[in-house]
Amino acid sequence: MEKNTATIQSLVSLQQQMLQMLAPFGLSNDEIISQFGRLFDPFGLVQDQFNQQMFKTFDPFGITRAYLDVQRAWMDHPEQMLDWLMRLSTDSWALQLQCWERMSGMKLTDVVPVVEFDERFQDPAWTENPYLDTIKEFYLLFTRWTEDLIYDTPDISDKTRRKAAFWVRQNLNAIAPTNFFWTNPIAVRRFIETGGQSVIAGIKHLLADSKHKTIRMVEEDAFEVGKTLANTPGKVVYRNNLFELLQYNSSTEKVHQVPILFIPPWINKFYILDLGEKKSLVRYMVEQGYTVFVISWKNPTSEMRNTTLDDYMLHGVLEAVNVAKSICNAPSVHAVGYCIGGIILTALMAWLDEDVQTSTNNPIASWSLFTTLVDFSNPGEIDVFIDEETITHIEDSMHSKGFLDGTQLADSFRILRSNSLVWHYFVHNYLYGEDLPAFDVLFWNMDNTRLPEAMHAFYLREFYLGNKFMKPNGVTLGGRPIDVRKIQQPLYTVATEQDHIAPWKESFKICGLVNAPIRQVLATSGHILGIISPPVNPPKRRYWVGEAKGQTDPELWRDQTPKVQGSWWEDWDAWLQTRCGELHTPPTTGNEQYKPLCDAPGTYVLEK
Repeated sequence: MEKNTATIQSLVSLQQQMLQMLAPFGLSNDEIISQFGRLFDPFGLVQDQFNQQMFKTFDPFGITRAYLDVQRAWMDHPEQMLDWLMRLSTDSWALQLQCWERMSGMKLTDVVPVVEFDERFQDPAWTENPYLDTIKEFYLLFTRWTEDLIYDTPDISDKTRRKAAFWVRQNLNAIAPTNFFWTNPIAVRRFIETGGQSVIAGIKHLLADSKHKTIRMVEEDAFEVGKTLANTPGKVVYRNNLFELLQYNSSTEKVHQVPILFIPPWINKFYILDLGEKKSLVRYMVEQGYTVFVISWKNPTSEMRNTTLDDYMLHGVLEAVNVAKSICNAPSVHAVGYCIGGIILTALMAWLDEDVQTSTNNPIASWSLFTTLVDFSNPGEIDVFIDEETITHIEDSMHSKGFLDGTQLADSFRILRSNSLVWHYFVHNYLYGEDLPAFDVLFWNMDNTRLPEAMHAFYLREFYLGNKFMKPNGVTLGGRPIDVRKIQQPLYTVATEQDHIAPWKESFKICGLVNAPIRQVLATSGHILGIISPPVNPPKRRYWVGEAKGQTDPELWRDQTPKVQGSWWEDWDAWLQTRCGELHTPPTTGNEQYKPLCDAPGTYVLEK
């Protein structure tokens, strides 16, 4: 404590001496402190136009600018910075004392406890071995202190804080002691147990990954689309230059009159909805007595660079709706949108309800949304990529090719969860020498698709950057202004508790916007596994479910809503049964106008 007091007195004395030295120059204390902050940018590089262009070229994500803004802000507030340094000093001394006591054989509770779900430090050696415990504790102390410091930075925007903290976190995650052989007790143990074979296997994995230019999560031949995945029997009954429409064979003697049309995201391939027999939502719905259609989007090439969001809505979703209606001779369809597929479905519903004639004869009588945003004011961790300079960089990148390459998008999503989606595989592939897991969701995740230039640029600017979709008539599609408040058809919407792509509290906002009966589900798990949640016995998952029309407070809704054990698929089926018509003889696969073209899963899903 005496050392801390002496440190404070020394720093205060130094500051006073600097003020006295500069006083003859007619500078006030505030001016001196403000100028002192320019130590981190003495030549005004950030303000210089030439260097601004240089930053855009070599740092298109604005990482350096965010770092410098944080540094200057703290140098402009030395007294607050001193407080934070004192906290670090105090915690460091407490940790140093713990280390000495651990070295002497005492068993103590960690000064900096490991977060329960942080898999990096779960091995007992990180607590039992005093040397490893010291490394772990100091790493955690400085990591958390640095992030907390950035988030508490004064006089800068929240956006800058989040961006700086995000990119600093990437560096901190990279230097975790678990990522290095000699400070990873499991890696050293396996090296000894295998006689060095684990390291040899790790080197082989590294060489194989270098050819793919990524840290792979699954072998590219672990599954086969159409055989082990996407294997529910069906036919392609329609094809245009944007999508193939799959109709699945009925497996029950009677089916509901109104068919179900799934609209998957086009940033991935459709078979997340058909992951083999045990996990297939498509197969489950067929077995419950529904006629099921799925859109399989074409993987865009440079020739599709001018494809717009209007095209996806009118020549994609609406076209598929009309084909499904025709084949089933049904008065309407039940449409289901997943992620960005849900966004375009919401836009189509508003587009149809904008016109009196189409609103009265809306071909979609009820609809469902899975993990879908309509308000982009807080889109989650992806917000670090949403600003003018980053979007301009993406547009420049797309302009030369006519599309955004799927690997760029996949890499962006991976670093949002870099510990679990990057460094986990770095450690297990290279340090442990483990074979890649045969995990169907990871195989699907690595099966990337491209995004056409015109569509993606419009989507990023109008929806993410401008957040115009939730504003009345903020976006025009297909020649009509879009206002989601005009939608009147009953809605079943599913959000997931741990979703980092479409945060559930943001997805919930549609309940306060759409003027229709709404049944809301909040499922445990995340963006994918919260949706792909088949019924099992005993139940593995739980969910909240209840009516939510007009609700604007997500936490209040959750607190007042019962939590149910099991899969929400069963609740959805019960809700659909009252809205999808009477049971009757299954329709033919295709009809005279739309004859079957080939077996499911079709050809577009196989395009690389």
